Amino acid sequence: MGDRADAEYFSKENRAIEKSLKDHDALPLRTFGTLVGSAFYPAATDLYEEGDVPFARCLDCIKHPVITRQQDSEFVRVPSWFVEQSKQIDTATRGDIIITKVGSPCFASIIDDYDKIALSRTVLGLVRIHNIDPYYLTAFLRCRFGFNQLLRQREQTIQFQLTLDRVRDILVYRGTPELQKAVKKSMVNYVAALQKSHGKLQEAEAAIVSAIGLPAWNPPEQLTYSARASETSAANRLDAEYYQPAKMETVERLGALPGRLLGDHYESIRQMFDPGKAQKQEIVRNFDLNDALQPVLDDETPTMTAADVGSTKKRLEPGDVVISRLRAYLREIALVRTTSSVPAVGSSEFIVLRPNKTDRPTLSRSALLVFLRSSPVQTILRWSQDGSHHPRFSEGDLLSIPVPDAVCFASQKVEKLFDEVLHARAQSRALLAQAKRAVEMGIEDSEAAALKFLKEN
Repeated sequence: MGDRADAEYFSKENRAIEKSLKDHDALPLRTFGTLVGSAFYPAATDLYEEGDVPFARCLDCIKHPVITRQQDSEFVRVPSWFVEQSKQIDTATRGDIIITKVGSPCFASIIDDYDKIALSRTVLGLVRIHNIDPYYLTAFLRCRFGFNQLLRQREQTIQFQLTLDRVRDILVYRGTPELQKAVKKSMVNYVAALQKSHGKLQEAEAAIVSAIGLPAWNPPEQLTYSARASETSAANRLDAEYYQPAKMETVERLGALPGRLLGDHYESIRQMFDPGKAQKQEIVRNFDLNDALQPVLDDETPTMTAADVGSTKKRLEPGDVVISRLRAYLREIALVRTTSSVPAVGSSEFIVLRPNKTDRPTLSRSALLVFLRSSPVQTILRWSQDGSHHPRFSEGDLLSIPVPDAVCFASQKVEKLFDEVLHARAQSRALLAQAKRAVEMGIEDSEAAALKFLKEN
């Protein structure tokens, strides 16, 4: 039993995976690279605004098996001098792999096109990888044989976390060069499909911004400004950011156009789920949202028993527009198109919108999603610390956003682009699933079967 006495560690599945890998002469992860992790370092949150080096945190890796420039706007950054002076901060570069350590541990991501990424304490880095293709290794670490091993090696203190020593010892099946090359091709094609999806989404956003007549307008960035005492009293806010002229001028420009408020088109759903009607629920979290798709409901999404689902959770239904109101997940908005056979509920940090009945121009769900992601609306959002670690915006502020009728009239064009976004994203998911499944087939069946599977798909 070694130093573990927890029953889960010795589950039938975990022991079967270990035996299968040993039967295939799998080697410890330390054979293929050096595992590093940042030690204690001074608080850096106040440096994010002036930073130039991407700072990888757990949430930057979970839904991104391949880290590309498409994530540029999602990364917080720390200054180069801070990384150099803080000897405790490790870094990674293109071709290295990042593994989430705490929060939601066990998710591996390969760095595709960044020369330097600083590692926060919530992740580990596998650097100087050799004798194995890193894209293949990422697929292995994300497939059942790799991901379950990482789950098995978690230790629980205040929360589940991975340690360097335990991760170094997980077993890796090194496929033949032919299998590694074929799996890498699927991973590269996965990135290409994501890039196509991202490009079409940008086109849709540009169409929305053009429709409302603000394609070349940049809101003012004033260093000083003032607000009346009556305004601060009415808003019950004293933070300067709330009264930025950029926010006010954007609201005025949108409000001057013919149209109505978002709350006139959509209502916020507060539907409560009755825990007595089902035995198990899927819980969808902020980082489970794709850029423009349904929440990810798969084997990596944790489940909760009905008794665990609190009355504040919202049940998700096809057609819902789901919005994370946390600033840490800026622009994370999803359209629920399908749900699994198990009912899904959202975390308490979601706002869920459904259409109101109206005889005015209809604002389609896809146009709403793209409009909310657009730069003018992102400028409007007013954040409140609200006593939590993550600034958030309120439901009332969201529903009071002006929506010009021009957004509704542009819906047809936006929907066509959005369908292309969905198609490309579906292709990307399929390619990633194929890469992981091919690795599993190489272990469970044969590499010949895995190569045939990839060729046929």
